[in-house]
Amino acid sequence: MSSEPVLIQDQDGVRTITMNRPEKRNALTPAMYSSMTAAMRSAEDDGIRAVLFRGAGGFFTGGNDIMDFLSTPPVGEDSPVFQFLYALAEARLPLLAAVEGMAVGIGTTMLLHCDLVYATPDARFHVPFIDLGLVPEAGSSLLFPRTMGHARAARLLMLGEAIGAEEAMAAGILTGIVPADGFAATVEAKARTIAAKPAGAMRQTKALMKPSQADLIATIQREGEIFSQCLRSPEAVAAFQAFLNKGRK
Repeated sequence: MSSEPVLIQDQDGVRTITMNRPEKRNALTPAMYSSMTAAMRSAEDDGIRAVLFRGAGGFFTGGNDIMDFLSTPPVGEDSPVFQFLYALAEARLPLLAAVEGMAVGIGTTMLLHCDLVYATPDARFHVPFIDLGLVPEAGSSLLFPRTMGHARAARLLMLGEAIGAEEAMAAGILTGIVPADGFAATVEAKARTIAAKPAGAMRQTKALMKPSQADLIATIQREGEIFSQCLRSPEAVAAFQAFLNKGRK
């Protein structure tokens, strides 16, 4: 497989975006966010009918690359991570995700913007924002309660507990759980099925099913403002330092 951190492949009307840093559990950098944003933004003009996200090496993504995140923190709407979030929220094409292994932070919250999400039985979902002195992003403070109810959302966002594939399925995050053997082929077939359907009707159906885009964008903006403030707080600095110290042991 190529050493490029994000791989883009177009086939049968499906654009597959692969996060490709398996040695770092596909931890995301600003450059990766920019690549994925560009791939989403250009998809419709390129004749693509569906977009599929996946991770290389048996992981979806471990979330933000912490060292990269600390050196270039997202402090405004022009930052690559927020541009990626807006591209997810504004996407007109169907979005699919194939989740293997861990989906941490934005690796879980981005799934709330996907129309079909499939996972292997060993997949795990974890949003430890509060543990890092931060707040939720990607509109998840709105979408998690809408998807699974306040009590389940509070368990994920406030307690920061990881959940497995079965619980994620019951909570409405997943479309289906697929055995690891043949997982990629199964999800790719679902993406091709979506891409082969009438494009106009598909876009309209997606738009009808989604919550108000204005409410979602407003939530992402508000989360972003608070997130940026939290990044500079003493408790976030202490939490990140503790995380880095733990990693060095």
